[in-house]
Amino acid sequence: MGGASAWPYKSTGKNRGLVLLALGVVKVATAEQLRQLVLPGTADVQTVRNACKDLRSVGLVESVGRTSFVTESGRPVWRDLWNLTTAGLASAATEVGRPVREMGGTAREAARAGAPHALAVTDTIDAFRQSPPLPTKPVARRTPAGSVPVQARVLPTRPQGLGHLRGWETEVALPVSGTFTTPARGSLRADAVLTAPEDGVPVLFVEVDNHTEPAAVVARKIENYRRFFQRTTKDHRGKDVPFWSTLWDDSHRDGYPPLALVFAKNVSPETAMNRMKSIRDLSTACWKGHWHSGSMYDRGSKDGYLDYTRTIPVIATTLTRLQQHGPHGPVWWRYGHPTWESLEHALDNPDDHRAYQDREEQRRTEHNAQEQHERQEREEALRRRKAAAWPCPTCGREVLPDGWETRPPGGDCGVCTNIKNREREAAEGRAAEEAEGREEAKRNGLFGFLR
Repeated sequence: MGGASAWPYKSTGKNRGLVLLALGVVKVATAEQLRQLVLPGTADVQTVRNACKDLRSVGLVESVGRTSFVTESGRPVWRDLWNLTTAGLASAATEVGRPVREMGGTAREAARAGAPHALAVTDTIDAFRQSPPLPTKPVARRTPAGSVPVQARVLPTRPQGLGHLRGWETEVALPVSGTFTTPARGSLRADAVLTAPEDGVPVLFVEVDNHTEPAAVVARKIENYRRFFQRTTKDHRGKDVPFWSTLWDDSHRDGYPPLALVFAKNVSPETAMNRMKSIRDLSTACWKGHWHSGSMYDRGSKDGYLDYTRTIPVIATTLTRLQQHGPHGPVWWRYGHPTWESLEHALDNPDDHRAYQDREEQRRTEHNAQEQHERQEREEALRRRKAAAWPCPTCGREVLPDGWETRPPGGDCGVCTNIKNREREAAEGRAAEEAEGREEAKRNGLFGFLR
């Protein structure tokens, strides 16, 4: 980029490279936002402004728009917006590590219009990143003898962040047909996409909501995401695979890749929650799992699981919560879950088939343990019966107690008892017949047969 004389604002090559990196990702930002993204440890924003001005002097960045905000005292404050030129886009591609054709546009027109949505996306990426402030090397200055040394500056602390800046892309085409570089008309564009496999997030799609669209429009975006995720293509073996998986890795969780909704407008918690609920209710078909019931080992159980195979994990938060607690804090409301959770828990499916299999395995273990216990009880009862056995006094075979105390100890075995019972019953029958014959003879007398 030239020698030291080419940089009238005396910025360093490192700082200029970081500014190009940030603008290559977010496309348009204020100097304050750029500082938060890549140089939060600097003493003030002037370091970033100097880098932007030096880059502007060689035609790599420009400032064609402005934005404003109102201070607590009610005074409006204006900020310059910085964006890349066409030449700057090529230079930023080197810093980001992507081909120029994948870098998108320069955001010049968005900057002219004030870029309110793009700035909200930039703030969202910064809230995800939570770049830790690093101390910068102080400039050596001569100080008078005996003067009080300048105390070391206390750097602000930030929550744990997620991913690296190079893992972010903005305005990413999600073609329902066509290709990623030439999407067909009607294709969706994601506000931002994060790939952070090092943090357990292979891919996360992000939509930033400024409350400028009806809730139904946002819900239709979620439906368009599902249409994109449902698209398939042929792999090298001719097998159908999800089209999205040709560019991003799978999380190996049930369902499509997750979608984060970040509500950026500064409104009351009640207003934000009402909007979240409206979008939730209008997009239920996209995120709600399908119930499957049944338990092999407990017929009376109503247990089952939710199938998330063709659903989108939708997680929602506000920009304020994300900035305060970071992406790993309890800031996410997963549609279908009851409360605020960390990112890890929000992306999990605690009621899916994995959890059901775990419970079913527990029931299987308990069922087998119960069967084992009952078998041991039967074996113990048999052992006690055998220990109390005696020889049959009639036939000599081993006699076991019957367990109901109907067979006295030392008595006959069942076979002999049955035989003797039948003999006794037969003898009793013959005796009864003989007695009846005698009684009949008495009644009839000697000549009773002549009647």
